[in-house]
Amino acid sequence: MNAELVSIGSELLLGQIVDTNASWMAQRLAENGVNLFYKTTVGDNFDRMTAIIGSALERADVVITGGGIGPTQDDLTREAVAHVTGRAVVTHEPSLVELRERFQKRGFILTKNNERQAMVPEGAIVVKNPNGTAPAFIVEDSRGVVISLPGVPFEMKWLFDNEVLPYLRAKFGLTQTIHYRVLKVADIGESAVDDRIGELISGSENPTVGVLAHPGQVDVRITARAGTKAEASLLIDPVETQVRSLLGDHVFATDGETMASVTGDLLRKLDSTIATCEDLSAGAVADAVREAAGPLFAEGVILNSNEALDRLAISGGERPPFPDGAARSAALARAIKHMAGTEIGLAVHAVPEGDQQAENLGRGETYVTLVTADSVRARHVRSAGSGRPDRQRAAMHALSLLRRHLQGLPD
Repeated sequence: MNAELVSIGSELLLGQIVDTNASWMAQRLAENGVNLFYKTTVGDNFDRMTAIIGSALERADVVITGGGIGPTQDDLTREAVAHVTGRAVVTHEPSLVELRERFQKRGFILTKNNERQAMVPEGAIVVKNPNGTAPAFIVEDSRGVVISLPGVPFEMKWLFDNEVLPYLRAKFGLTQTIHYRVLKVADIGESAVDDRIGELISGSENPTVGVLAHPGQVDVRITARAGTKAEASLLIDPVETQVRSLLGDHVFATDGETMASVTGDLLRKLDSTIATCEDLSAGAVADAVREAAGPLFAEGVILNSNEALDRLAISGGERPPFPDGAARSAALARAIKHMAGTEIGLAVHAVPEGDQQAENLGRGETYVTLVTADSVRARHVRSAGSGRPDRQRAAMHALSLLRRHLQGLPD
């Protein structure tokens, strides 16, 4: 079966609220083998709501709406669903009685507008909502099914798990699940990943293979449909083996693992202490390493000028001026290692080009250096910026260099 989600509420379109409900329902639908091809957000406007719900009902077996079933004048979902399915809006007497009792128990009088919450499209299956005042409802139409849920997250989630999924399993005989595994890749970009595994992506059916890029990281998602999660995993396993053989040691983690958790495990295994120094990344590296290393992270220094960087280098026994950014980065790594008394010193020194406003891939050069008692590793990145993506990318390069060092891999 195919489903479509329609999130209702002008506050969503205005950016006042982030629509976490839709992503949560999408995951639960996938876990139960339901295809989801469209997610739509529409404001509290009757004409636009009916247009969206009507078109969704033409292309999906099940349309699930979220929001717009409360007591206020802009809660129009029940009217919109009734219009699309050619029904009147009627009062569901048992729900009205329950509403009155709830208000009386709390010492309130049920006002006329609150009575609207007991109204549903005629012939709808009314679903009790133990966590709120507005019941949910299900309308079975000749074209498909419309399920209308409240927008309050804890109300929606309870109803979805305890009422909607059992209904869908019984109605459509759901017997499958959609399960996926994510392989996380570092040190090569999205296009390079696509170049290596492109044939797997274009030729995949079950499992399917897809790619998603983040600053400093690329995710390879392998998705399979099967009767159970275990059966889906068996389909995914050989494809994962192929992906790993094509991407090699660029694959650093799976699913919930992160670069921080992987390097943290390695640091604890080797009991290696570490200290950091950085400038333009403004603490992103220190924060990432602290998350990874925990108590093994001894010290993090953030400096904001070449003069301050040189003072740190001098205090660590280094001799400025330095001929280039690479030399300064190496001196800073040695200095912070000496000052903190750690096994590893890690420095990230950026040289931005001009006064720039770019938030991502700012012009310039970034130098990452890792030093130990008997080794030096360096990495040169051809960008340097203070925007969040660039800071995240710098932290990923630093952690990746650290991971490769701890695993004994060439950079």
